[in-house]
Amino acid sequence: MAEAPLRILISGGGTGGHIHPAMAIAEAIQAQHPDAVIEFVGALGRMEMERIPAAGYTITGLPITGIDRKLSRRNLAFPFRLVRSLLLARRIIRRFKPDVAVGVGGFASGPLLWAAAKAGIPTLIQEQNGFPGITNRLLASKVNRVCAGFPGLERWFPADKILETGNPLRHNIVARLGGDAAESGSDNSTALAHFGLRDDLPVLLVLGGSLGAASMNAAVQNLASEASLEARGYQVLWQCGGRYAEEHLAWVAQHGDPLLQVRGFIDRMDLAYDAASVIASRAGAMSIAELTLVGKPTILVPSPHVAEDHQTKNARSVVDRGGAVMLTDQSVVDDLGESVHTLLHDPARCAKMSEALRAAARPEAADAVAREVLQLTRS
Repeated sequence: MAEAPLRILISGGGTGGHIHPAMAIAEAIQAQHPDAVIEFVGALGRMEMERIPAAGYTITGLPITGIDRKLSRRNLAFPFRLVRSLLLARRIIRRFKPDVAVGVGGFASGPLLWAAAKAGIPTLIQEQNGFPGITNRLLASKVNRVCAGFPGLERWFPADKILETGNPLRHNIVARLGGDAAESGSDNSTALAHFGLRDDLPVLLVLGGSLGAASMNAAVQNLASEASLEARGYQVLWQCGGRYAEEHLAWVAQHGDPLLQVRGFIDRMDLAYDAASVIASRAGAMSIAELTLVGKPTILVPSPHVAEDHQTKNARSVVDRGGAVMLTDQSVVDDLGESVHTLLHDPARCAKMSEALRAAARPEAADAVAREVLQLTRS
């Protein structure tokens, strides 16, 4: 009789920072075990309910939501949504009969991993951040394994459960950002031409995330208003974020510098990274995973609007190694220009920073997590 294929549930989502590693783990599992059957569990109304099916996977939604910090009707409904989600999670487990359940953080991870652990199914958490979210902290005593994106999680999880794997990126991203071309400093003329940039000036790439960051946008406007970019000696490729795109495209058209290129969203990040001489970025876990592969001099600006200030913890993991400099959200408007100037005029420091960044890269992270998942199915 043929052996039954492995059945794996992956739960979580809510943001790209959870969804992208979830898909990377699924991809790596199928590369190592092609007949594995993988399904996802997400939260109704969240972006995973569109992104996961678009990637070719099946997903079931739970009615779970977060808790608002202020009193709200949604908070009053939370206990009922939680109970319904737990019941639905138990039904999913009885139907799918998983060999292992994986949680990547986000609302749906809690009910699914709780129900799986109660049913005696092996469970694994992939924690992206240097400070775990509340869902994963609550699950710490229940799960069998924790794959950590950053060091130092022993405060929240039993040390014997933790394996530091790094954060999983999809294979095509690793191939584009971490291949021989990236390491050899290949000709970036294609990238410069793609964004309408000149080939005789260095490029500052500013990334405030897909939605954008008001402080970083204000910092770029300040750079371009106080002095011409020609006088500063560099040009700027600026991802201002989808919600700010109309406003800042109009501002650039009216007041902007010809050396300032603005986009609401950059869909060819590989080319943007290739064009960059210096990068200023938010400090999301997956952004840092990409930046370590890119290995360009980096300024990290942690968002103050995330739970437990976890982006500052993420940034510290590379800043303390000499792989980046950090500016606070409050100081970036005044200090970004000076930080860029300092880096562009200190090639020795930039070289050391690039070396430290690449030393922190974990291109094999998805494969490492997949091996742990498969190991649990055999335990």
